[in-house]
Amino acid sequence: MSQLSPRSTGLQPTGVRSSATRSTGRDGGYSELATMVREAGLLHRRYGYYWTKLILVPVVTATMIAAFLIIGNSWWQLVTAVVFAFVFTQIAFLGHDAAHRQIFRSGRWNDWICLIVGDLFVGMSYGWWQHKHTRHHANPNQEGADPDIELPVMSFTPAQVEAKRSRPVRWLIGHQGWFFFPILLLEGLSLHASSVRRVFARGELRRRAVEVSFLAVRILGYLALVLLVLPPGKAAAFLGVQLGLFGFYMGMSFAPNHKGMPLVPHDMKLDFLRRQVLMSRNIRGGRTIDFLMGGLNYQIEHHLFPSMPRPHLRRAAPMIRAFCDANGTRYTETGLLQSYAIVTRHINQVGLGDKDPFSCPLLELRQVASKTE
Repeated sequence: MSQLSPRSTGLQPTGVRSSATRSTGRDGGYSELATMVREAGLLHRRYGYYWTKLILVPVVTATMIAAFLIIGNSWWQLVTAVVFAFVFTQIAFLGHDAAHRQIFRSGRWNDWICLIVGDLFVGMSYGWWQHKHTRHHANPNQEGADPDIELPVMSFTPAQVEAKRSRPVRWLIGHQGWFFFPILLLEGLSLHASSVRRVFARGELRRRAVEVSFLAVRILGYLALVLLVLPPGKAAAFLGVQLGLFGFYMGMSFAPNHKGMPLVPHDMKLDFLRRQVLMSRNIRGGRTIDFLMGGLNYQIEHHLFPSMPRPHLRRAAPMIRAFCDANGTRYTETGLLQSYAIVTRHINQVGLGDKDPFSCPLLELRQVASKTE
């Protein structure tokens, strides 16, 4: 992927303004876009859609537990593990929607849905996820600010590569693109472990007692159920498949959205519209992709309007793309497989020492402007 040029972003060096960008204002035109989206009714709640999903959560979970008990001591339980991984990920997507206030107007109702769906059904701490994900939304792909590009086993920026200097680590980083997707098999276990650490760590955490109780019921109860039905060997295989595929599915849904998009220096200030659009990537596809990715394939729309209900993202995309085209802001959309290739190539470029694989286009612009003054 080539670096984004000033022309590709629709921005010009200081003193030069195109007609497309003349009326965007200090917020990049976001206020105008928000008015259009609101008047189109795309921020209205979808209670029928979400109540259906909320009712299905306990129904489907109970059905899966019943199937697990009926199948009993059998290697066919590995198929059940695959289905559990899929179901838990879909439930996690619903918790993601609630955390962004997409389901109800009441913040309290959304919080309790997150606690029930996230902690009790999936085994992920809402408090941990909220703290991490809020920082990501505020600073997508910004060095030193976005926790999604600050991972202990991967380097997403040149500075991270330079900081990890032991010989084994250098070798791993140099080949890290090949390990990224296999490492996602450990993400499920990591999500549970991070959640448990968070609820027992010092620091402010709302409803700590509730989270501890729900996580204990979910994690310990789930382990007890598995060990009650399966002998140790089959239980280990079942948990390995379920946790591995859960983490893999989660990672494969979130990875295409920002990895390989421009990086933003820590001290750089951007208007809200360009901060969200230029650093995000949409995934093309029909309703099947919408369902499988939990709406995360509309990452640009989601970052611009986090509280927009998931069913409206598909309707909003053409409007937002047309607006970005009109004011000259690059709107990125690729196929799913192409996005994975971009992610792999980006991670390898960083690990092999490319100092500026996907630099921020607005920083390039300032550099061009300073040279012409």
